[in-house]
Amino acid sequence: MTSIRLRSLILAALSVLIALPSLAEEEKNEVNLVPQLHGVLRPRWEMDTKGGESRFQLRDARLSLNGQLSPEIDYFFQTNFCDRGKILFLDGWGRIALTPSLKLQAGQFRLPFGTDCFRAPANYIFANRSFIGGTMNNVRGVGAKLSYTFALPESSSLLVEAGAFNPTVMSEQNVWVKKMAFAGKALYSVGNVQLAFGAETLLPDEIRINSLSGSATWRHRGWTVEGEYLNKHYTNGAYKSAHGYNFFADYAFPVKAGMFNQASVQARFDGMTDYSNGIRDEYGKLTTTNPARNRVTVGGTLTYTYKAVHCDLRLDYEKYFYHHDAVVATGAGDKICAEMVIRF
Repeated sequence: MTSIRLRSLILAALSVLIALPSLAEEEKNEVNLVPQLHGVLRPRWEMDTKGGESRFQLRDARLSLNGQLSPEIDYFFQTNFCDRGKILFLDGWGRIALTPSLKLQAGQFRLPFGTDCFRAPANYIFANRSFIGGTMNNVRGVGAKLSYTFALPESSSLLVEAGAFNPTVMSEQNVWVKKMAFAGKALYSVGNVQLAFGAETLLPDEIRINSLSGSATWRHRGWTVEGEYLNKHYTNGAYKSAHGYNFFADYAFPVKAGMFNQASVQARFDGMTDYSNGIRDEYGKLTTTNPARNRVTVGGTLTYTYKAVHCDLRLDYEKYFYHHDAVVATGAGDKICAEMVIRF
């Protein structure tokens, strides 16, 4: 009887030992199904220094929701509840990891092209985006993309992604089309340097626009220095090629100033040549929707940051340089911008 009990105990112990690896694997693959909620608020005040006009705005009131359904499946939603008084649904996508390195993403999101345009309001360095990020290359679309991460030595990484998208604006998803928009990007990081190269082809109307971009970013301690260039070519000579460029430096350092524990100073030089958005006028021609200009921006930011809470108080001055014959609208010239950014 004793031998039978002993044999039973030994068999039970062996079964537990055999089951331990699978239990550990299940525990490893478990994910937290509770979605994460993030948000950003950007109230601001601006003044046109030449005309004296000013205005208050709630530039952004964004909420985003993201999470994982399994180790291979994640999702993301983002809505701006006040983009200067308008509600805009920005992003909604799902992503599947086909392999640990290869991922498929589908839905509505920013096209994989450019660098400054991928900075969200929560981590802007200046109150207003560069001409590249805000005017020439601010493109979201509905489509799908593949991304692949190459295995490289520890100090470097390479991400390549490419996708196809509807050529229509996001609000027109019922239109059947014969031609698509495409975009692709390679992002290489080594040490403190990040290099990005991209290609994009859009069809906002009947004239295709082909674009190339490149950027280099250097980060070290409190420093961030970046340069980006963008070229847009309009097919069939419909409009002259447009060029955009953006160079900036940002230096952040710890401080003790009331509630604030960090400060930073920034300087930027950016510009663009005459640019068309690719939409033809009533005569079937492309016209200049944004005239050539250069800009110098200087500013400073006080920051409170603790765990997930982040608050910025930012003050920028922008000096514009137009051609002598340009007609400058109110607010499109020299101005001061003061804003508060709260993110969580």
